Amino acid sequence: MATPLLPNSRTEPDGSPVIRVLSYNIRSMRDDTAALARVIAACAPDVVLVQEAPRFFRWRKKLARLAAASGLVILTGGATAAGPAILCSLRATVERTEDVLLPLTSGLHRRGLATAVVRFGAVRVGVLSCHLSLQKDERRAQAGLLLDRLAGMGVEHVVAGGDLNEGPDGPAFRLLSGTLQDCRAVAPWGGEETWTHSGPHRRIDAVFATKGIEVLGCGVPREQPGVTRADLIAATDHLPVLAALRVPGGPTST
Repeated sequence: MATPLLPNSRTEPDGSPVIRVLSYNIRSMRDDTAALARVIAACAPDVVLVQEAPRFFRWRKKLARLAAASGLVILTGGATAAGPAILCSLRATVERTEDVLLPLTSGLHRRGLATAVVRFGAVRVGVLSCHLSLQKDERRAQAGLLLDRLAGMGVEHVVAGGDLNEGPDGPAFRLLSGTLQDCRAVAPWGGEETWTHSGPHRRIDAVFATKGIEVLGCGVPREQPGVTRADLIAATDHLPVLAALRVPGGPTST
């Protein structure tokens, strides 16, 4: 039996937006960028939480080309967030953005967070992209800082996603899923494992949402129309995670 499709983006009669959020480690666009753009465009996201965006020579131009080829625009991040970035569709109205550099541990890579608050109609949504450390203790500390950042964004509804570099049994992943909804666990859809692309055996990429958001489905978009296995393998070394979310409308969201 074919996997049912996720709901398309829309605004419901009560003002609640249904949004599609994609989290994707793009390995600094070192692979087939045309395949990467095709995968992103086929997922028809409202927001893309990018990890390993280009960070060096002409990084803004490279990220802008990817956004344009995917039918999106750059929202924030890239080198200014040490790799995480956020792209969005024109459906989103940008309220504010902030790139955050996390504390640097000697001998390890600098890590950061790309964050923004956007509106879909009258509904405000915080969004955050992250790429946690390869080192276990640092990952756990970064997950705590991520939650602190979400709590300080001043919005009721927040979506976060990224490459956690560990699975659901890891301490950083457990810390996040203890406070936020692990969207894949709440409403499984599509594939589960995200790494590596050609023979995935671990779920280290995820999308999380605050409790008031309704998760309509989340997983690797293997059977999304327009997404091919060849493009998934050619695009980067991770598989993307696509989530469909319903954010409540009403007075508390404005």
